[in-house]
Formats: sequence, C-alpha cells, structure tokens
Amino acid sequence: MSEPTVPHDPHDPQQPEQPEQPEQPETDAPAPGTPPEQEPEKAPLLALREPMPSVVETPEALEAVCEAVAGGTGPVAIDAERASGYRYSNRAYLIQLRREGSGTHLVDPIAFDGLAPLQEAIGDAEWILHAATQDLPCLRDEGLSPTELFDTELAGRLLGYPRVGLATLVETLLGRRMKKEHSAVDWSTRPLPKPWLEYAALDVEVLVELRDLLAAELEETGKAEWAGCTRSGGVAPSGRSRRCGSCATPSPSSATSPRAASSPTPPSPSPPRTCPPTRAPCWG
Repeated sequence: MSEPTVPHDPHDPQQPEQPEQPEQPETDAPAPGTPPEQEPEKAPLLALREPMPSVVETPEALEAVCEAVAGGTGPVAIDAERASGYRYSNRAYLIQLRREGSGTHLVDPIAFDGLAPLQEAIGDAEWILHAATQDLPCLRDEGLSPTELFDTELAGRLLGYPRVGLATLVETLLGRRMKKEHSAVDWSTRPLPKPWLEYAALDVEVLVELRDLLAAELEETGKAEWAGCTRSGGVAPSGRSRRCGSCATPSPSSATSPRAASSPTPPSPSPPRTCPPTRAPCWG
C-alpha cells in the first residue's frame, strides 16, 4: 500500500519538498457543450436583371442606344473603365450607362470619334456617378458632360460612412455583394472578355437605387445642399446642386465625423466655391 500524500508545508524543515507540477498550457477551446461559432452569412451576390448587353461599337448600334436612352426616364447612371495602370493615357476604354426604361448599355468609345449623339440623348437628365472626379475628365474627352450630377461616393462621405467604396455602400444599403476582381484589369484589351463586361455592367446596375437611398438620408440629416460647389453659388430649379465633380470634395472633418454626431447645420457661411481657375471649365 502506498503512503498517503502529505501536503507540503514550506515552513517544515523535516518535510521533503514536493516536485513542481508542470504548467498546463492555455487553450482557447470552448467549454464542453458550447456550440461552435458560426461565420456571419454573406450577402447574396448582385446579379444583372436583364441579359448581358452587347458592346456598342458601330454607328447603327450607337444610334439605337441613343434612342433608348432618350426614351428612358429619370437620372442616368454612368461609369467608365480606364487602363491607366497599363497605358500612359487616362482615356475611357468602356462607358456604361443605365436608365429606367432604357436598360444597361456598354459603349466602346474607341470605335467612335466622339459621343456627341449620346450627350444629346441624355440631355439635361441628372447623372449618377461613383467617385465622379475619376471619371469626369475621360468622359469629357468623349464629348460627355453633365448639367446635374449626384456623386454617391461624396454623399457617403458627407453622411459619415466609414467606408464609401461602391461595393461597401451597395452591401450596406442594398444588401447585395459585388465582386471586384476585375477592377484593375487592362480595359484596353480587345475583345473584352465576357466576365469583364458583366463586372462593368454591374457597376451601374443599382446606382439609381443607391442614389435614392443616399439622397433621402441627405435630406433627413439636412445635408442635401452640402454635396459640392456650384458654378454660380445657386441651386438648380429641381433643388439639386449644379456642381462640378472636380470640386466636389468634402472637408476631412465632414468625411470622418460619425453619422450620429453630425449636425444638420452647415459650417459658417463662406463665399460660393467655384471651379479652380487653373483647371479647364467644368462644363466644357
């Protein structure tokens, strides 16, 4: 029979020291019976509502697109794809448009000397762009300029969203996830692969819906007139600012302030901002 273990008393010189017990490694394993943590469910992918449109690269196809755009209603969602990472030029190599009642159109500007007929078809309709300062110069080079402009990125900044990328805003406000794996490809490639064209079409698929949600929030927070500078300091008859995308940049404080802490009262009055004199006129 083994002798019973006597608890070690460090103050008793007659008692032999007990060997130290090895430390047990710490573990992050859940306690028995604890259900495993589940990853948050991903939002469903954004998909095209209509079949993939063909690329417009002939005068006949462009004429048909102009008729469709002119017959649509409401604002026009516009985007452009460039190849500045592969070319010294910053020109547009694909232009995407979507309008209610018109559908989505993919126009190859390389096939034309200019897109004046498309400008005429759009007329005075409001443009919707995301990060307008990136696309306005190359669109202007093709003969396209807005009379009214809503920048969804700028609206997100003014509302204090911490991340204002298009994919993030679409997922946050519309509950749809966008793939962005083709954002940095060489858009000067011809012919353009079908997956790239689908990616491009999706960039304007829900811009109108996103604009409506952001515009409503701007109204609710009293920031509808903060969206940028105007040519004359006035406001368009429709109530939207006639503004230049190259000047429409919020101050750092407005871009980073929490939405909940935002005040509906604009900053102290200052002279109307106009386009910098060193730049080309904003409206062509």
